[in-house]
Amino acid sequence: MSPRHIRRFLAGAMSLAAVAAVTGCAAEPSPEVAVRHFLLDWQAGDYEAAARQTDGDTTQVAQSLEQAHDQLDLAALRLSLGPIDRDGDAATAAFGVQADLGIGDPVWNYEGAMPLSRTASGWAINWSPSVIHPELGEGERLAVTYDVPDRGQIYDRDEQPLIGETRVTAFGVRPAKLSDMTEDVNSLAELLEEEAEPLLSRVRSAPPEEFQPLVLMRTADVDSRLLAQAKRITGVETANLRMPLTPKGASAVMGEVAGTAEHKVSNRVSGPYQAGDTIGLSGLQNSYQERLAGTATTRIVTLDTAGNETGVLSTWDGTASGSLTTTIDSGVQAAAEESLATVTTNAYLVAVDARTGEILASAARPSGTYNDGGFTKEYLPGDAFTIVSTAAMLEAGTVTGETQVSCELSTKVGNLTFDNTAGTSLWGPRDLTTAFANNCTTGFAGLADKADSQAMAETAGNFGIGNQWQLSVPTFSGEFTPPGNAEETASAIVGAQQVTVSPLTMALVAGAVADGRWHAPRLVPEDQRETTEPGPELAPAVVEPLREMMRASVVSGTSSIANVGIAAPVHGQRGVARQEIDGADTAVQWFVGYQGQVAFALVVETDPANTYHFALNSARAFVQLLPSGYVQEIGAEAQADGAEGVPGA
Repeated sequence: MSPRHIRRFLAGAMSLAAVAAVTGCAAEPSPEVAVRHFLLDWQAGDYEAAARQTDGDTTQVAQSLEQAHDQLDLAALRLSLGPIDRDGDAATAAFGVQADLGIGDPVWNYEGAMPLSRTASGWAINWSPSVIHPELGEGERLAVTYDVPDRGQIYDRDEQPLIGETRVTAFGVRPAKLSDMTEDVNSLAELLEEEAEPLLSRVRSAPPEEFQPLVLMRTADVDSRLLAQAKRITGVETANLRMPLTPKGASAVMGEVAGTAEHKVSNRVSGPYQAGDTIGLSGLQNSYQERLAGTATTRIVTLDTAGNETGVLSTWDGTASGSLTTTIDSGVQAAAEESLATVTTNAYLVAVDARTGEILASAARPSGTYNDGGFTKEYLPGDAFTIVSTAAMLEAGTVTGETQVSCELSTKVGNLTFDNTAGTSLWGPRDLTTAFANNCTTGFAGLADKADSQAMAETAGNFGIGNQWQLSVPTFSGEFTPPGNAEETASAIVGAQQVTVSPLTMALVAGAVADGRWHAPRLVPEDQRETTEPGPELAPAVVEPLREMMRASVVSGTSSIANVGIAAPVHGQRGVARQEIDGADTAVQWFVGYQGQVAFALVVETDPANTYHFALNSARAFVQLLPSGYVQEIGAEAQADGAEGVPGA
């Protein structure tokens, strides 16, 4: 039994009990007896019994009562007896009506009145359509209409639309043309593999001459055979529409909009909806469903035999749909999407404004509204985490950029063996800046005795890892587990254990180095749920050596990538981590860096046997594809605001 029918049954049962409790035997003929029995039978759906309390034709009256119920597609009907005014052999009985239009629809409350006459056999209700409603005239019927607002748009930071219009074919009916409403609508529902009851609910209460869109399909998915099959069903028609459904970019951030047939709304949406509604299932479309969709204006109207509207009995005003502005930059988003275009495995690129934490782009492969891994996937960061672990040791004063380390191909710490993920080694001791630039995993693992567990945990928090920030869409802020021995400490330093992060987490880490302090991510500037409090300022003794190391990495180290612009050189660090993903041993390739104030993290999942660094290649493409002058303009803005300009230039 559907929720709608359960509600109808329970409400009906309770109201029947209420009316039955007040019925009883009168000492002498009284209009009250006839009125009570009429209301009781009408409410219970025993229309013939109710009709026998009137002076009208029993069949016609019963049919009128049943049709009124179907025309409103009532979930429940509660009737209450009011005062009765008697004047000799005539009387007028007032009564109250609570007509429940169903889940998601209002309850229509109104006062009715019925005239009665005393006859030789007792009191009888003088029948006319006005008994159903005082304003319902002869030859008129009831109907429910819905004025649904167009779905609102989601915009980027420059008020450019992020949701593209999609051509949609609406399959629907004109109720008056159906030969058998239930059979025909069921046939359409079966053809389109939809649940029939929501479609029937819409049709029962609709104006009979108006086209009712019931199931929407993207026109590209509709073939001529399906159209022909649908149109063979009596009363079925189609209409061509355009609707804002398809993200132009950042698909998982924008989210999926249900409402077309492939979404199977009836199986996936637990809340109330009308056939043909659009409902956000994920991303911002879900988080801001009420705002973007608005609500329909519902009216109960009277119609004449030609289907023309003759009156409005009640109106419930809906709310207009609204738009939403995000921090996404369409130019940066396009660069992010194109930089991943040749990647055939799972990959993500997230870019943020280092000064504010505002998210500029989020791209994924495979692209789609379901793939939100840029914000939520949990990865080991590998050597990319040396940005954070080095910051912890610099803060503690246990290392400097000149600290000497050994960069052999392999080394042991306790019982764990560490290999250089870049597959290279450096002859003789090298300073920490050189080791950082060349992804000297073994050299950093050998610093386990210089890293304090709690200091690393505190520094990870200063870079936002594991903090309680949130967006209006799902995110993973990361997790750092303080190491308990030398082996775990070495593993934590090189991001092989003890720490998991998302691409968004690491983009914010890069942003903290670029700006000198960590900023919580922002996606919808007006959303009060999003954290705005920045982290503590990084000490110059920490941030300046880090910038030098990340600059050396792209100039002379294993992360060498193209530079764009003179005022805003690229800084970064690559990394590779081995972890099991979906049951398979996977190499997680990273590039984490910034150019000017555009900080970003790029992740590519690959087969460990493939040594080509796809993430580095895509990072090179990204900085080359950024809109001309973009990072220079940001640097100029920083100087105009009184900042020191682009750091690390």
